[in-house]
Amino acid sequence: MKSFGIRRTTLLIVAFAIFTTSCKKSSESTENILTDVAYATADAKQKMDVYLPANRSAANTYIVVMVHGGSWSGGDKTDFNVDIPSIRTLLGNYAIFNINYRLANGSSVLLQQQTDDINTAFDFITSKAAEYNINPSKIALMGASAGGHLALLKAFKGNADGRIKAMVDLFGPTDMAWMYNNHPVAIYTQPIIANVMGGTPTTNATGYTNGSPINFVAATAPPTIIFHGTADPVVPISESDRLNIKLQTAGVVHQYITYTGEGHGWVGANLTDTYNKAVDFIKLYVK
Repeated sequence: MKSFGIRRTTLLIVAFAIFTTSCKKSSESTENILTDVAYATADAKQKMDVYLPANRSAANTYIVVMVHGGSWSGGDKTDFNVDIPSIRTLLGNYAIFNINYRLANGSSVLLQQQTDDINTAFDFITSKAAEYNINPSKIALMGASAGGHLALLKAFKGNADGRIKAMVDLFGPTDMAWMYNNHPVAIYTQPIIANVMGGTPTTNATGYTNGSPINFVAATAPPTIIFHGTADPVVPISESDRLNIKLQTAGVVHQYITYTGEGHGWVGANLTDTYNKAVDFIKLYVK
């Protein structure tokens, strides 16, 4: 009887192992969308939406992290919601992490806190790699406007581990001092910039230097693709012009796409072109 009991227990253990393995394979063979996943607990904004593709694997399912814009003090990850279905279709077997971050308030939340949130989100993604069955060592980073600025800072300044393999910049500011001092409508933009920088280039020169992605372009920067409209009234195209020159000088693999007459973002055929080119770029370098 004891022998039978041992055999029965063994069979149950084996059956359970087979069952759980089959469940795991089943969950990985279908797509999974997780919304408002908290990557930290200090603020309600520290959440992300997670899009896991079907048939993913720890070896071959790479990652795209998306960072929304909104003048650093507004916007939300849902700003990308209209575009994500098309991007997912184009990407195929890539996981997308669309993140929120704390919004600047001129005092307790400044650029440093937003940078901390980007870093914490990356660490969270890595911690979930086994559970999500994804490869956290191969990441593309995409940001629009203020989110482009934050993404560029991460790609150029915070990529010591080399996980970011491609950077997609949608009209992001690159030189914060220039934006403050020389913007064509500085009377409107200066309060917005001071709100995230915690002062002016005079009162916080070091902050402006350290908060400008253009100052951290080096040969080790990941391949970068830039998109900008020539008539952008919010982030002048000169911000991307100078970044393009810096990338050329440093020998960084990059592309620079401009759209004549477009402003701060666009729709229609040009938007389709943007996402087609961005996805092609990601697939070329995140593989």
